[in-house]
Amino acid sequence: MPTQRDVQRIALSLPAAEKVRDRLAFGVRCKGKLKEFAWVWMERADAKKPRVPNPTVIAVRVAGAAEKERRLAERPDVLFTEPHYTGFPAVLVRLDAVGMAELRLLLTEAWKCQAPIDLKRRLAGPSTKRS
Repeated sequence: MPTQRDVQRIALSLPAAEKVRDRLAFGVRCKGKLKEFAWVWMERADAKKPRVPNPTVIAVRVAGAAEKERRLAERPDVLFTEPHYTGFPAVLVRLDAVGMAELRLLLTEAWKCQAPIDLKRRLAGPSTKRS
């Protein structure tokens, strides 16, 4: 089972990824602004109290509503959502149900949703296109 340490290691291995100060969250700068692509889920355990971090679940960005619905339908054992995320392009990931390879893919795809094009090209590596 992946841990928060694994999430951090994978997230920070992505080009220009940064850890957000004072909490488990990761972003990438785009036009000077840090755009988050993954973060610890803030669960509302009690309706009358503030949300609290749930270290067994992370939220990751997705490309849009259709992508969110597709992913949720494909992997309901691993991915879920809650009313707080209605209309927001992110899914929640159960760390105790996701494998390392799938976690790496989810984090990389989340990073791509926020990264500027020059960094996405760096991740893709040298072009194989011939002139």
